[in-house]
Amino acid sequence: MSETAAARTLVVNNVIERYYGNIQHLLCTLAGRGAGNDFNPGFELPPLDDEMVRFFAPSSVAVHSLAGYRGSRLALLDLMRNPGTRTTKSLASLIMVARAVEHVRRTGRRVMLLTPSSANKATALRDAVLRALRCGLVESDQLQITTVVPESSYPKLWSSPLSTDPVLRVRNPVVVYQGPDPAGVKALARRFYDKYAGRLRELTGADVWYTLDIDNYRCADAVRALFEYDFHAPDETRGRLHVHSVSSAYGLLGHALGHARRPGAGAPPRYFLVQHLGTPDMVLSLLYGSASRDLMPAYEYDAAAGLYRQAADPHFPHSTYDPAERLDPTFYTHNPPTSAAMNELIRTRGGGGVVVSLHECLGRYAEIRALLGGTSVTLPADPRRLREWSLVMAFTGVLNAIDRGLVDDDDILVHGSGSYSDEDFCLISPEYLHMAGDVAAVKRAVCDALAVRDRITLPELESVG
Repeated sequence: MSETAAARTLVVNNVIERYYGNIQHLLCTLAGRGAGNDFNPGFELPPLDDEMVRFFAPSSVAVHSLAGYRGSRLALLDLMRNPGTRTTKSLASLIMVARAVEHVRRTGRRVMLLTPSSANKATALRDAVLRALRCGLVESDQLQITTVVPESSYPKLWSSPLSTDPVLRVRNPVVVYQGPDPAGVKALARRFYDKYAGRLRELTGADVWYTLDIDNYRCADAVRALFEYDFHAPDETRGRLHVHSVSSAYGLLGHALGHARRPGAGAPPRYFLVQHLGTPDMVLSLLYGSASRDLMPAYEYDAAAGLYRQAADPHFPHSTYDPAERLDPTFYTHNPPTSAAMNELIRTRGGGGVVVSLHECLGRYAEIRALLGGTSVTLPADPRRLREWSLVMAFTGVLNAIDRGLVDDDDILVHGSGSYSDEDFCLISPEYLHMAGDVAAVKRAVCDALAVRDRITLPELESVG
């Protein structure tokens, strides 16, 4: 733990190591809650030896106390400190891979993670798998990963030895879905799992783990609340407003779990959702009980400004380049099943939600860069270089909400769930990607990956289904 007075920053290194017992306890409470008959590797973590401590090393978290805004105290919960991902998904990914490692050691069976993602979950899980190999926790034919991402997310696909090493590239394929709806990656990966996972298990001894389950993330996200109350505790009677850019709000639901499991945590947290115009479903559901876009305000084109405008609803952008724009492909989920739970939390505890546009984010961009000055979180001077907009969206949303009277809390914590530019990573070379429009293409990539160790089985695998 270190503190920098000038930046008013407090850093806690390796929070997974610090809260290992808490995480294991939470995982045990989830045992038996799995999705039907789907495989999962169990909920046991390996013993916390030196190798595991080194594996969890990127799980650093910081809190930055920022300048106030119109009477509200602002702070940033920095969950983006792993330089191999720059997103909060690293915490959950490290824990998930640790569970897979324990399964491999306990059973001697191979594990193939199967992960649909808009990009960040895929990057974080691939990084965690690579760390497990580098730390010597497992061999490269014992732990593998297949990711399925939409074509629109290509500018966010981080290269690593999993893509540049010829053997690891085959064992850990990146499948790019070319369908019209980015969220179709979930259905595609699910169809592949349902159709082929059982037979592949019989032929290869590999357990395929479909990882898209909120419980795989909530235990890691619960660490946010443990960290907060240990190092940046709110007033016990007033509580605090938590602001988060969300697609399905896994992070906030995890924080709520952590708060609920901490005795004497004081007033419950309030939650504020920030979304963009491409997928405003959670905010629509919160405000109107439905995610229908028909409930959005009508925009009119302002020829003089070259913008679309509306002034009827303060929860939606006052100005935008396009009322249907997709600001960031990270946020691609329609009608998330988590909406009901978040709606209940916000209605009973307080909070709200707002939708932002690219035009609004650009208008606030220099202001947000200045707000973050003196912290370890930096934004590129040229916003065109930004590839992950979560952080900028969150700050734009809460500043707009304060200006519009939607928020009057005096203690606000912004969850920094992701921010990176093209300076932070190299793209995966297109030649290393598996382009897919259907389940058959996913099957080909996975079959090839699982047959690397014993090529003689490849023809039989390709005949699966």
